[in-house]
Amino acid sequence: MGSARQRGWRHFLPWLRWGTVALLLSLLVLDLAFPPPLPKARDTSTLVVARDGTPLRAFADAEGVWRHPADPDTVSPLYLQALLTYEDRWFHRHPGINPVSLLRAAAQWMRGGRIVSGGSTLTMQVARILAPPSAGHTRSLPGKVRQMLRALQLEARLSKREILTLYLERAPFGGTIEGVEAASWAYLGKSAARLSHAEAALLAVLPQAPSRLRPDRHPERAQAARDKLLERMVDQGVWSRALVDDARIEPVVSRALRQPLHAALLARRLRDGDARSARIASTIEPGLQRMLEERVAAYFSNLPERTSAALLVVDNATLQARAYVGSVAFGDRARLGHVDMVRAWRSPGSTLKPFLYGMALDDGLIHSESLLVDAPQAFGGYRPGNFDAAFNGPVAASTALRLSLNVPAVDLLDRVGPARFAARLENAGIRLRFPRGAAPNLSLILGGTGATLEDLVGAHAALRRGGIAGRVRYTEDAPLIERRLMSPGAAWIVGEILASNPRPGERADTFDTGGRPRVAWKTGTSYGFRDAWALGATRRYTVGVWVGRPDGTPLPGQYGAITALPLLFEVVDTLPRARGDGSPQPPPRNVRREDICWPLGTPAAAQPAVLCQRRRQAWVLDGAIPPTFAERDARLWSAGRERFRVDVRSGLRLSGACRDAHVARDAETARWPALASPWLPAAARRASRLPPLSPDCAPDGRDAVAALRIDGVNEGATLARPPGSRRGVRLSLRALGGDGRVQWLLNGRWIAETEGTRPLLREFDTPGEQVLTALAEGGAWARVGFRIAR
Repeated sequence: MGSARQRGWRHFLPWLRWGTVALLLSLLVLDLAFPPPLPKARDTSTLVVARDGTPLRAFADAEGVWRHPADPDTVSPLYLQALLTYEDRWFHRHPGINPVSLLRAAAQWMRGGRIVSGGSTLTMQVARILAPPSAGHTRSLPGKVRQMLRALQLEARLSKREILTLYLERAPFGGTIEGVEAASWAYLGKSAARLSHAEAALLAVLPQAPSRLRPDRHPERAQAARDKLLERMVDQGVWSRALVDDARIEPVVSRALRQPLHAALLARRLRDGDARSARIASTIEPGLQRMLEERVAAYFSNLPERTSAALLVVDNATLQARAYVGSVAFGDRARLGHVDMVRAWRSPGSTLKPFLYGMALDDGLIHSESLLVDAPQAFGGYRPGNFDAAFNGPVAASTALRLSLNVPAVDLLDRVGPARFAARLENAGIRLRFPRGAAPNLSLILGGTGATLEDLVGAHAALRRGGIAGRVRYTEDAPLIERRLMSPGAAWIVGEILASNPRPGERADTFDTGGRPRVAWKTGTSYGFRDAWALGATRRYTVGVWVGRPDGTPLPGQYGAITALPLLFEVVDTLPRARGDGSPQPPPRNVRREDICWPLGTPAAAQPAVLCQRRRQAWVLDGAIPPTFAERDARLWSAGRERFRVDVRSGLRLSGACRDAHVARDAETARWPALASPWLPAAARRASRLPPLSPDCAPDGRDAVAALRIDGVNEGATLARPPGSRRGVRLSLRALGGDGRVQWLLNGRWIAETEGTRPLLREFDTPGEQVLTALAEGGAWARVGFRIAR
């Protein structure tokens, strides 16, 4: 009997084997023919995060769904505990379906006549989430069967970690929110990695009824479902009673559904540059970014509605951006808030001047106290004026840079060469944009080109980086691109000049600034008030601010010093500080202090005291102490050291041919530039003047015989408007005694230009004392003072 049974089993075993093989092959064919609808790639939303991982901005997918990257390592362990306890305690042990749960669900169905609990595993839920809309009702019996089959397929194809990751990224949380990370930021305003016990339980229950339990709409229902899960966590022994009691106290706050939106324009820029990455890590400091966005919005709330602004903060050590504000209000149509003004091409105004002075220092053309002349001048037909139309006469290079005087800057650029200067800037990373077909010219230094805020910030950082400029970096893996802009010594001198400039409204000897960082700051305003700039570099950071209208229309009355500069200082004063930020940096070894004399500009120790009319302390680079520039078109005399012979007894000047015998001695004087004469005190003019020529000597051509005289008003006159007239006093003025162009200044400010003896017709309507100056091209000048009666 037993042997018969054995023969029967032996006869049946081949059929069993072949049947099993056939079944497996059939399942394999069906699996290949009807594969599960797995995503071909991780199609999460692109998420741009700050340097600490805090989301700055997420971009919805093509269907408008917000889905952030997530995996078991990036979410809180508390959430994983709550999720698996609530949804599927046997997730890591079953093959995709749980027979015990299925039997329980079947028994409930038979008793109640309907499906009470589906017995779904987490894998089955993933199958339901992945199923296309055409798959039909998922809670029906056929739907459950399809889910079970799909779950088996998923388990065969994927690891448990991969299945769990699909759930973490795709579970429905209401509306267009999918995945725990997107839900955590939308509902709780924090990362899923930092959830409390109560928050973990809340997010674990939401996908079961996302519309009914949304905390932003139904906080009471959401709290009740959360508390039910908390009790289950105690019953299952996962969390202690004390932890759960504390968690139940935490309320479910009804918070407006909101995705993070910070550094929005930078995030868009990074996404456009790396569309394939699901997560892009920026270098932005999230707390600083949020604070500065709020500050910029509040600061410019009172400006005209079409006004925008841009702000960039860069770490000098790494050239990484720490804050990036591309517009006042992202999405504001009136302000064109979608336009990123950090990288917009705008006229840089005077913000390039520090680099010109640094280049002139490296060329040995100037030292910090070189004598420059701020007076009306022509440079091949180009006649620059200052922002306020006033002139200052003789000024030091340091003063000209601090005051951002235009004429000395154009004078320097003319000597350096605009093409060479532009090439140096381009090589250092400051891209310049000129009108098509135009070559660099003298207007370059006054804003006659285009540049971007990010390039200017990268260049101004050179003042605190030993003269090395660089490209601003926005991601950790962005290459560090650096180029030398000027020598370390030149960078230190220029930085010290700018940092020694007191903030507007303050005096260095009045305010205690020891607790604040020293800022090498520079402002700029483009032609027609279209762009207002402020740039500042401390030891640790470089900050750039731009204000204007994105469409390029003027913003009358708004310029760098009053619009952009106050915000710059606010930002600098809120940045993290380190010891030493408020003290000067020591100079490099090749920079030293040196006493020099005006008007020659040479070392005080190398000239007689009679030639040293004014003594100044200068910063000198590599020991170079160049003399004051030779004048271009002064025909009366040349600035510099003038040697001559005088009679010992009379003191009169002697020429090469004198009739009488004289006991002579050598003498010399130091002459100021002729164009500076109207601004010199009388004593300085007398000290520079040659003694009169002895009557018995032949003329030597060294007398300044040419002189101007202003005709049309007398010195000391008081002028009144005609009785009953509302108009001012009208005068016809002429400069006599000279030829060529004549520049007219009223109280130090340029008002007009005439040719030869052509009259200047002018109406004077401001009561009070007036000083009128006429200045010829060759240096001859005249001045008259008068008074306009009230």
